[in-house]
Amino acid sequence: MKKFLLATVALVALGATVPALAADLGPRTAYTKAPPAYAPIYNWTGFYIGGHIGGAFSGDNGFAGTTNSGNDGRFLGGLQAGADYQFAPNWVVGIEGQYSWLGGNNNGVAFTGAGAGYIYTHDQRGLGSVTGRLGYTWGPGLLYVKGGYAYSDYTESLTLGGVPQVFTMNSSHHDGYTVGAGLEYMFAQNWSGKIEYQYYDFGKTNFVTPAVLSGFGSTRNDEHTFKAGINYRFNLGGPVVAKY
Repeated sequence: MKKFLLATVALVALGATVPALAADLGPRTAYTKAPPAYAPIYNWTGFYIGGHIGGAFSGDNGFAGTTNSGNDGRFLGGLQAGADYQFAPNWVVGIEGQYSWLGGNNNGVAFTGAGAGYIYTHDQRGLGSVTGRLGYTWGPGLLYVKGGYAYSDYTESLTLGGVPQVFTMNSSHHDGYTVGAGLEYMFAQNWSGKIEYQYYDFGKTNFVTPAVLSGFGSTRNDEHTFKAGINYRFNLGGPVVAKY
């Protein structure tokens, strides 16, 4: 009987202690829901400036019966600036101005036969363009085509036995057109890199005077160029995000 009474007292004391211990533990920590997942959405809308390097290669369209004293491949380097607008939602339309300085001269032409002694030099110093472009984007990648106005920055001269000569040609070949295509990739916040092919055509031209050179036909002034470039993009703030 004594053991039973002692056990009862112990149970009563334990029952009184448990609530006190529970109170000392404090309130239960509330469950926190995991944050929602976010996926980046790249926005190409905005202005950009950048630079490029590459090579230029003239087409093989010289005067008949002449010797070209230059080389076909030349280094180029230049600057570009433009603006893009993304819509619909994976299409990008834009406009771009670009200028490339050219190294060397690949158009020193020595006439033979009836024109022996005449040397015509076409020193092309640079290529400019103002083009529209249309592209398709998938996140950080942009595949595009471009086309528009082209400008050839050059000087030219004609000599006979080393003496400068007066001459005329049937047309100026400063102005022309350009088309191209490229791939651009947004690799960091506000930065993108690109590779691009661009063709420039400034038409055909031939000598009017001196008359002896008119019989050599015409030459086409064109350039095939390959460029790698980098752009800094304004008004983007990096990739934006959307909830799923």
